[in-house]
Amino acid sequence: MTDMFTLDGPRFGPAAGGSPRSLVILLHGFGADGNDLISLAPIWAEALPGTLFVSPHAPYPCDMAPFGRQWFSLRDREPGMMLAGVQATAPILNGFIDDELARAGLDDPQLALIGFSQGTMMSLYVAPRRAKPCAGVIGYSGALVGVEQLAGELRSRPPVLLIHGDADPMVPVQAMTAAAEGLTAAGIEVYAEERPSLAHSIDETGLVMGAKFLAERLAD
Repeated sequence: MTDMFTLDGPRFGPAAGGSPRSLVILLHGFGADGNDLISLAPIWAEALPGTLFVSPHAPYPCDMAPFGRQWFSLRDREPGMMLAGVQATAPILNGFIDDELARAGLDDPQLALIGFSQGTMMSLYVAPRRAKPCAGVIGYSGALVGVEQLAGELRSRPPVLLIHGDADPMVPVQAMTAAAEGLTAAGIEVYAEERPSLAHSIDETGLVMGAKFLAERLAD
C-alpha cells in the first residue's frame, strides 16, 4: 500500500545552509495541505538555523470538501473508525519519515514531529510506535487516537508538548486533557498548555513555546 503513495510538500532550510543537522516534519490538519504549516519554518529557523523543515501533503484528497488533503476520512468520527483511519495511514507516514531521515543523513534523535489537528493525531500515534525515540512531538489542537492500544504497542517515549485553545469549536480542549492523561499513563513526558480564548488555531504564545521546545531538543 505504501508504494502507492509518495508524500512530498514544501521545504525550508537549513537557514544556515549546508547539510541539515536536524529535521522537523510538519503535519497539517484536515482539509489543508503542506503549504499551511511551512510558514512556521522561518519563524522557528531563527532558533534552529541548521534544521530542515518539511511539510508533506497528506496522501488523500479531502472527501468532505472540493479542495485540500486528509490523512484519513472524518465522515465517521466513531473512535473505531478514527483508529482504523490512523492505522491505515501510519505506514505511509512512517515510510516518508524514514526516507527523509535517510536523505538528510540523520536518525530519529535528530527528528521532531509537529502536528496541527488531524496532523497531531497522526504524530501522537506514529511517534511512540517507532523503534527509536524522536527528539520530541508538538501537538496543536489535536487528540490522541488509539489510547487503549498504546501500552501494548509502545516502542519509544519521546517528550510531547500539547497546546490547545479553550475556545476550540472543532476539537474540544478536553481532548488535550485526555491525550495528556493517556500519554502520561504510558510513561511519556508531557507538557500541556491550555490557551485562553483561542479557537482552532495557533497563537503567538504557542509558537514561542514550540520554538523553545524544539531548540532545547534539537540544539545545533
